[in-house]
Amino acid sequence: MKMAKAEVSRLLFLLITMIPLAAQGSRLYSWANQLEESGKDKVTNLQFYFHDTLSGKNPTAVKVAQAADTDKSPTLFGAVFMVDDALTETADPKSKLVGRAQGLYGSSCKEELGLLMAMSFCFEDGPYKDSTISMIGKNSAMNPIREMPIVGGTGMFRMARGYAIAQTHWFDPKTGDAIVGYNVTVVH
Repeated sequence: MKMAKAEVSRLLFLLITMIPLAAQGSRLYSWANQLEESGKDKVTNLQFYFHDTLSGKNPTAVKVAQAADTDKSPTLFGAVFMVDDALTETADPKSKLVGRAQGLYGSSCKEELGLLMAMSFCFEDGPYKDSTISMIGKNSAMNPIREMPIVGGTGMFRMARGYAIAQTHWFDPKTGDAIVGYNVTVVH
């Protein structure tokens, strides 16, 4: 009987000390909490056109840096461009503006025209106004179809992940100007 009382007392002590820990729920540390899942993820597909203009009086992509021997490289290896390119509904530059691609790209390959792209697609119209999608990855620019990862976003695209498929619609080899179609699938 004495042993049973001791076991019950021990069990009560453990329960009493464990209740505050259980009440903390999913607190991992004093500085971090595990949040509840918000439900099912949404999948959004977006189609727009990226207008990259290096020529003329009002370029939207400008070279901001280059390596000492970039001009000798057939791939412009080492060149870095800052961009603020229009995103439109169709390939026509005069079509409805849906946002801007803001960020940078640099020629990162010696053997092919490969660009490391770090871009935010900043939407200025419709339900995604003031939301962004972040893309970072290699763009093998001479391939007919390229895929790059979506690694984040803001606003309606908070916690975004997914991929962007890029396909060149038009390219001027003399100026470097291009219109590129983007089909972006985002889970958020």
